[in-house]
Amino acid sequence: MTVTHGWPQAPEALPSPVVDNHCHLDHRAYSKGIEGGLLIPVDEALDRAADVNVTRVVQVGCDLEGSRWAVETAAAYPSVVAAVALHPNEAPRLASAGQLDAALAEIDALAQSGDHVRAVGETGLDYFRTGEDGREAQHTSFREHIRIAKRHDKTLVIHDRDSHDDVLAVLDDEGVPDRVVMHCFSGDADFARACVERGAYLSFAGTVTFKNAENLREALRVTPADRILVETDAPFLTPIPHRGQPNASFMIPLTVRFMAEIAGKTVEELCKDIDVNTDRAFGGRWAQRR
Repeated sequence: MTVTHGWPQAPEALPSPVVDNHCHLDHRAYSKGIEGGLLIPVDEALDRAADVNVTRVVQVGCDLEGSRWAVETAAAYPSVVAAVALHPNEAPRLASAGQLDAALAEIDALAQSGDHVRAVGETGLDYFRTGEDGREAQHTSFREHIRIAKRHDKTLVIHDRDSHDDVLAVLDDEGVPDRVVMHCFSGDADFARACVERGAYLSFAGTVTFKNAENLREALRVTPADRILVETDAPFLTPIPHRGQPNASFMIPLTVRFMAEIAGKTVEELCKDIDVNTDRAFGGRWAQRR
């Protein structure tokens, strides 16, 4: 495959299919030297991913517009399922405008759109971009998302940035849903164990390949094989050696091959683990692309 639209060269295909369990196909990717950013069309994104054996994706909403788009896209593409939510950093903005309750009510409605909506997320807590004055709104939103996930038997996808202890405290207080995914896992081995004790799946992104991410590698080493997932968070978090360029689902093989070495598995073994784990984590299998 040739390089087009400023995207990195596609890596060698994986020996067995895997799922990108967290991407943002609707996000205008940014890259140095590309005026105005770029947008990879859905068909192209899915075809490129399928070419390297990334045959299914979870499209994740972060606001009302993005959640509506995720539902519509999942309805149109059998290899895509949707997650709907208000990102933690959306909650304070909506609360200050007096719109949080109405927005949460729409997320509740979208979560009931059909089997192509598999998850509620990404929700959670983010103390990196939101200061203390916004934390009450984040907690309110996170708690309601947990209730929505439980009410409609959806997977809960958690965004956790600089908020490990409080994420676990809220989960324990509300009661952990049957299926929980820690999106872009960012903790260490101890936090990994704490999440697994609560039944969570840990999803590793391209950050696990970064030189300064030994905490993530230690977390991966202690994560049971039946709890490991992989994601891009595209267009962000592009794995080495393409860090700084836009990310897409077809970059997953770089992360999987790196993870296999850390986890002490063959690439094919890890692919099969990830495929089975994703089915369990998101409530059952859905169609593959090609």
